[in-house]
Order: sequence, then structure tokens, then C-alpha cells
Amino acid sequence: MAGATESDLVRERATGTGAAAAGAVGLSALLFALGLAALFEVVSVTGTVGGVRTVSLLGGLLAVLGLAVVAFGVGSSVGAVESTPRSDAGAVAAAAFSGVWFVVGGLVGSQTLGLGGLGWVAVAVLAGGVAFAVSVVPREDVGSTVPAGALALLAGGAFLTGAIGPAWSWEPTGLRATFAADLVVPALTLFCALLTGWAAAKAYGGFGAQGRHTGAYVLVSLNVLAIVSVLVVLVAFTVTKGAPGLFRGIAVGAGVGPETTIDLFGFSHTIVWPVSWPFVTNGVALLNDHNGVLPAIVGTVWLVVGAVTFAVPLGVGAAIYLTEYAERGRFTQVIEVATNGLWSTPSIVFGLFGFAFLVPRFGGRRTLFSGMLTLGFMLLPLVVITSREAMLAVPDEYRDASAALGVTKWQTVRSVVLPAALPGVVTGVILGVGRIAGETAPILLTMAGGTFVPGGQTVDVVGGFRFTASPPFVENPELMQATAALPYQLYALITAGVGKSGPVSDLEQFKWATALVLLAVVLSFYLVGIVTRYYFRSKLRE
Repeated sequence: MAGATESDLVRERATGTGAAAAGAVGLSALLFALGLAALFEVVSVTGTVGGVRTVSLLGGLLAVLGLAVVAFGVGSSVGAVESTPRSDAGAVAAAAFSGVWFVVGGLVGSQTLGLGGLGWVAVAVLAGGVAFAVSVVPREDVGSTVPAGALALLAGGAFLTGAIGPAWSWEPTGLRATFAADLVVPALTLFCALLTGWAAAKAYGGFGAQGRHTGAYVLVSLNVLAIVSVLVVLVAFTVTKGAPGLFRGIAVGAGVGPETTIDLFGFSHTIVWPVSWPFVTNGVALLNDHNGVLPAIVGTVWLVVGAVTFAVPLGVGAAIYLTEYAERGRFTQVIEVATNGLWSTPSIVFGLFGFAFLVPRFGGRRTLFSGMLTLGFMLLPLVVITSREAMLAVPDEYRDASAALGVTKWQTVRSVVLPAALPGVVTGVILGVGRIAGETAPILLTMAGGTFVPGGQTVDVVGGFRFTASPPFVENPELMQATAALPYQLYALITAGVGKSGPVSDLEQFKWATALVLLAVVLSFYLVGIVTRYYFRSKLRE
């Protein structure tokens, strides 16, 4: 019966004014998407969309949306639209509308009317006061829709009349900045689309509790759309700029790739790869036809591997002790505060620590080992925090059941708690690796010895180990030398450049291709972590 009643309500709302309100919500989403496209220059503010000027199109859609939202509110107040509004729009909405209209009134008074200090303040106070009164004096239907719709109408009118056009700009007195139309038009469109979308969603929900929930849902959805759009635009922009340099000089065919010699048990075998990809297989050298970033890629990978090898065992061990063995008290509280504070510490501070504490203890020069330890110290707090939270989330029933079988505390931790907490631990490591893999300041101060590694020399950490007869009985010169890393190399490209005598386009391609490779390496670490997390989760389900 409840399902049938709900279906009737859905069908009723899908007709008449409900369908119109749904259309207004859809129009606000379209405007929001157009605003994002204009902000990221996918759509030109000075150009056209479908033969219509972009500014005029945005202004017309804003005016239509504003009129529709006001019509819903007025129609509900006179009984033409069935709704169940509250007595007012609420204190939060009233405060928000009064603040928005205070700013609008101040801008109109000072910039459009040319009033002095007291004049524009009076106009701003009047506009804010009227918006507040409209929000709290009438019912919720009028208080939620009229201030929002009026703002969209004002912005749409400014776009349509040319008051804010493609050539418009604003230089506020006292601010050394210029606000051009290519920023202001998209920003106004986005803001008005959010506000009117929320109001239209409340109207679609019939105001009241259902309307508030629907409005909140639309706000969250549009914000998620903005977040996803920023991510997509960031990746797409980097790929578009970096792809020409990344794939420059690539060749596929028998015998065109680099040679790799494998020595195993006295036998030597040379492999000639069928792919030649200079940007990811070459270093930087004067005689190279195409320079590359292979040493920086290898250096970045070893940095992350070293940091994870150092931080994860220590962090998980500390979390086990604090969660399973230490008594809850002042000591554990101090540890919590310290780990949270360390994770919030800026990376440059860790870099200064490595420069002042680690570098002098390793011969006074920048080394790969110093960089590994510095990034390991950065990663350690997050591993401790997330590992503790993951272990605390394991139900106590698991521990009690294990203890009932007569096993020791350590066996319970090793066989029950740790396997159940592993997905959470891996999640923490993923987040930490995503941060440290792109850090520049610690690498600059502790590891990077030069702008670029000449030729195609890469650090060979595995092959560098050899045993000695004296302490520490093992040494690795590869760890004790400076090497390149993608974040620092990108920083060096931006600040110093490479190949300044060559064409500017080549330099720009090299910069963006390096950024694209760095992004790919960081995302690869994320992918490995996500696959590992899902693997452990599947093992838990078994």
C-alpha cells in the first residue's frame, strides 16, 4: 500500500507544475554545466554557442530560470501550485540571501550608480534588509524563491543588455587586480545556477521537509558535478598539452627499440625491444635527438618504494602497540596529537629537517637515501593514524572469539586483527603515497644534486648492494648519490628550463610531457594500492 501511494505521488508530481519544476531543475543543471565549460574555456565567453553569443545565451537562460522560480513561489502562495510550505524560509536561508543581496547592493551602488562610501553602504544595507525581510516575513515558498529568482533575473538582464559583456572588465579601487568577463560571467552563472537550482528543487518537492531534502540533494549533486569536472578538465588539459611531447619520436618495429642485456648464471642475452619511445627511455644529453625523463621516472619510483619500506612497518607496528597493547591514557593522547600535527606539517618543514639533520650525517651531500627517509617521515604519521583507525574498527567480538580459543594476544593480532584491518591500512598508504610522490620541496633540499642526470644514467638500487667484511657489512653506493625525480625536474624545467637555445614549443612540450608522466606515475601508484585493497577485501569475504 505504501509503495502504491508513493507511486501515485511520483506520477502526480511528474505532471503539470511538477514537470515544470523538474524542467527548471534540469535548466539549472544545464546552466551550471555551461558555466563550468565557460570557466575552463571549453566554451568561449567572447564566442558563440549554436550561432548565439555565449553571453546572450547565458543571460537568456538565467532570465527564464529566474522567472520560472519566482512563478513557482508566487503560484504556491496564491494556491495555484499545491505545496506544504513552512511559515518562513528559515534563518540560514535568510542570512544567506541577505548577505548575497548586501554584496549585490553594494556593487550596484558603488560601481553602477557611482555613490560614495555612505551612499553605497546605505544601498547595500537596504538590499540586504529587503532580502532578509522577503525570506522571513512571507511563507517558505515566497521566501525561498523570490530572492533567488530575482538574482538570476538581475544577472540575466545584465548579460542581455550588455552591462556585462564579452569586453567588460572591472578594476576595483585599492585592489591591484582586473576582473574580466571570462571570469565574472562564468562565476555569476555558476552561482545563480546553484541558487536557483536549489529553489527549483524545493518547489519540485512541494517545499516543507520534502522540498528541503530535494534542494539539498540538488546542491550536493551540482557540487559533485563541479568536482568531477575539475578532475576531468585537469587530466584532459594535461593530456592535451603533454601528449605531443610524450609521443614525440616514438617508433614501432623489429629492432628499433633500445637494447637490454641480461646476465644470469654466467649466460648473457641481449634483447632488442620492438618499441622506441625516447621520452620514457632517454635521459637529457646534448647528442640526443629526443631528450627524455627515464632517470627521473626511476628516481621517483625508488623514492616512493624507499619511503613506503621505511614508513609502513614502523607505522603499522606503532598502531598495533597503541591499539592492542597500550593503556588508554595521557600517553596515547599525546601520541594522537603528535601524529595529527606531523601529518599537518608543511612539506618544506620536513625538507628543512632532512637538510639539517640527515644530509650532514650522510657525507654532507644530497643523496637518494636522504630523500627516501625524509619522505618516509612524511608518510609515517598518516600510516599510524589510518592503521589505528582501521584496527579500532575491527569488532571486539573478533578478539573475544579468538581469545576463547586459547590463542595468545599476538596470534590474535596477527591472524585476526591485522587481516581485518588491512584494507584500511592500504587506503592510508594510498593517500600517503599520493602526497609524497608529487612533493618537490623535500627532494630539492635532500636529494636533487643537479637539474638533470646526464645521458640515460638511472639509479640501480638493486644491483648496487654488495657485502663487505667491515661494518655495516653491506653498502650501496647507488643510495649515496643524488639522482633526478619527476617533481623536481618539472620544477627545474619551469624555473630554469632546458634547451633554451631550441624552439620555445619544444621546451613547452617537454614541460607538459613531464607533467603528464608525473601524473601517470602517481595514478599508477594509486591503481596498485586500489587493486591491493580490493584483493584483501575479497580475501576477507572468503
